[in-house]
Amino acid sequence: MESTPLTIDASNLTRRDTTVSIGLIGVMFFIFGFVSWVNSILIPYFKIACELTSFQAYLVAFAFYIAYFIMSVPASYLLKAVGFKKGMMIGFWVMALGAFIFIPAAQTRTYGVFLLGLFTIGIGLSVLQTAANPYITILGPQERAAQRISLMGICNKAAGILSPLVFAAVILRPTDTDLFAQLGSMGPSERGAALDELVRRVMVPYAVLGTFLFVLGYLVYRSPLPELNTEQESPSVANANATKTSIFQFPHLVLGAGAIFLHVGTQVIAIDTIIGYAGSMGINLLEAKVFPSYTLFCTICGYVLGIIAIPRFISQVNALRICTGLGTLFTLLIIFASGPVTLLDHAADVSIWFVVLLGLANSLIWAGIWPLALDGLGRFTKLGASILIMGLCGNAIMPLFYGYFADQFDLRTAYWVLLPCYLYLVFYAIKGHKVRTWGV
Repeated sequence: MESTPLTIDASNLTRRDTTVSIGLIGVMFFIFGFVSWVNSILIPYFKIACELTSFQAYLVAFAFYIAYFIMSVPASYLLKAVGFKKGMMIGFWVMALGAFIFIPAAQTRTYGVFLLGLFTIGIGLSVLQTAANPYITILGPQERAAQRISLMGICNKAAGILSPLVFAAVILRPTDTDLFAQLGSMGPSERGAALDELVRRVMVPYAVLGTFLFVLGYLVYRSPLPELNTEQESPSVANANATKTSIFQFPHLVLGAGAIFLHVGTQVIAIDTIIGYAGSMGINLLEAKVFPSYTLFCTICGYVLGIIAIPRFISQVNALRICTGLGTLFTLLIIFASGPVTLLDHAADVSIWFVVLLGLANSLIWAGIWPLALDGLGRFTKLGASILIMGLCGNAIMPLFYGYFADQFDLRTAYWVLLPCYLYLVFYAIKGHKVRTWGV
């Protein structure tokens, strides 16, 4: 008979237990990043292979991240019913199923089936994220939560740097530049055969990925990662929440979910659109594939600064204010700054480097929002985390706005969608996180 998992209050964990737990969650965040950020190259890849418009291509991000909106609250009830560890195993197994769906999708070159696979992977990830983020917020002092989240961010973004490069190395070939140039002059049957061959290159990598995720799910379930008790409240929190009957009675949480929605939208736009923006400057796909990695490297630099500086030299809320202000500034520079520049052997308009720098601006926003939004939730923490994870559907919605405006105007003008997002984030960093009562 299987024993009942031990439920542990985070405050009672030993230093060793905490370190091991954070390490295991770090591995999970690496997997999250590897699977998520490959979308930055899947978008231009599917645009060519499935002959899509910009709007249609950004359905990759929509299908992947809309799953967070649909599944996050059910995920909290799943975790409550089966526990964190078994819930994580289920999440990994659902992700594996999504990866395996890529095989029939590639066999038939059916974009809709690819989107189904991405949606299924997103469902699994929403369960994992709902579990993993509260772990990091709870495992240690609250004033160092941004520091721990930054460590997880390094794991996530390091994987994000690798994933498009690994995908490109496995899928793309040096001769593909000539192939892409010749597609327009091919007859329908010849072009169809060439595109079929191109898209079927994903079959083996995703079969391997699905197998790996299935095995990893079982290993996480059998790992020493403890179950956490998020239902227990301190007396002060319990008294403050005594009259609370709904998660929507916490304005700072609801406003925080809106901030997460807009933050992740700006982040995915910065990463998933940059290859296309480079293409508008005459940079081919094989050269442009590194630009998402540059953006993610800037994000990692921000994380490192956060780990060093928070809370010793700067509070996490002030770091949030600085980053949201930088995001606003860099957005305006993307739109208005222009001129040729050669950097890292890339000849491009200077504006693309401000898209890269959005990685730095975005680095500590997620880490700043989470502890502020979950502050004082007590027994509502799991559901509150689910509400915040729902905000990840911003990754699904915001790229569609960008893609629509890119089709209607141009790729550069479409970056205007970022400005209201950063302005709201500035509001949350300064005022929104302090709101404890609606109407005040």
